[in-house]
Amino acid sequence: MTTQDFHPSRRTVLSGSAALAVAGSGMLTAVADTAVAAEKTATRPDQTKGTKPMLQGSHVTTKDGVQIYVKQWGPQTGQPVVFSHGWPLTGDAFEDQMMFLAQHGYRTIAHDRRGHGRSSQPGFGNDLDHYADDLAAVTEALDLKNAVHVGHSTGGGEVARYIGRHGVSRVAKAVLIGAITPIMVKTDWNPDGVPLEVFDGIRASVKADRSQFFKDLTIPFYGYNRPGAKVSQGVIDSFWLQGMMGGLQAEYECIKAFSETDQRDDLKKMIVPTLVLHGDDDQVVPLATTGKAAAAMLPKGTLKVVPGGSHGMCTTQKDLINEELLAFIRA
Repeated sequence: MTTQDFHPSRRTVLSGSAALAVAGSGMLTAVADTAVAAEKTATRPDQTKGTKPMLQGSHVTTKDGVQIYVKQWGPQTGQPVVFSHGWPLTGDAFEDQMMFLAQHGYRTIAHDRRGHGRSSQPGFGNDLDHYADDLAAVTEALDLKNAVHVGHSTGGGEVARYIGRHGVSRVAKAVLIGAITPIMVKTDWNPDGVPLEVFDGIRASVKADRSQFFKDLTIPFYGYNRPGAKVSQGVIDSFWLQGMMGGLQAEYECIKAFSETDQRDDLKKMIVPTLVLHGDDDQVVPLATTGKAAAAMLPKGTLKVVPGGSHGMCTTQKDLINEELLAFIRA
């Protein structure tokens, strides 16, 4: 992704630039008791420890009280294939893959990230650590074992951080599709990364008019700006609808999460077979500094570059991606 690829972002970048003292022995005890009670009631939701995550209807409630929307297709006895979606989408972005694999006997599961889609919109926890813990809550509530985890874009970072924080006891394999790993932003150790100013521009665009920005983003996302591209208004509308289902704060804060999170250690902990699928025409997440770099860090990584693949190739080249996933899972 360059400043030329993100026209809306470039325009935005160019245009915008308690302490109380108490005396008296009798009062001191009362004040102390009151303070302890107040501290308990003032504890933030993300600092509390709840019970074991449980599936209630279509939602899993996490330990910090967030409801994560989950949908499941296919036979419940099939091997689980769990999908983590990209920004600013929902689990619906993987419907083509979910139905295809469900028809081949797999139990397919997708959730909406916190702050996105049909999940809760808390004012906290919009970072990869919480995203990973939410995914762990889903796998625990559904008691998933021997699962294949598939993550696209930000979802790829979520899968990597999930394994980095929770290990591979429930994981058989992983797939990173157009993933943000190991990092997107330009750093000292990632000199060819995307300049921070680009992400500042995205933030400004989301704050100014995220509805229009999401419509504009679909063009490079799906490669609709390439010669001969078959533009689908339906796909554009679906992307926009999924994006607008999420909360502004969560989607805004997620930009920092997907662009600035260092995931080198996460990748090293992914000791299961991992397939890296990346399009050579990805205008959103650059192949050289993400897909290729991530594959080199993975203990058991395999890189497969998709010719002409856009960032949204799970939709524009869904038949190819479906077959790649099926072959990798079966291997």
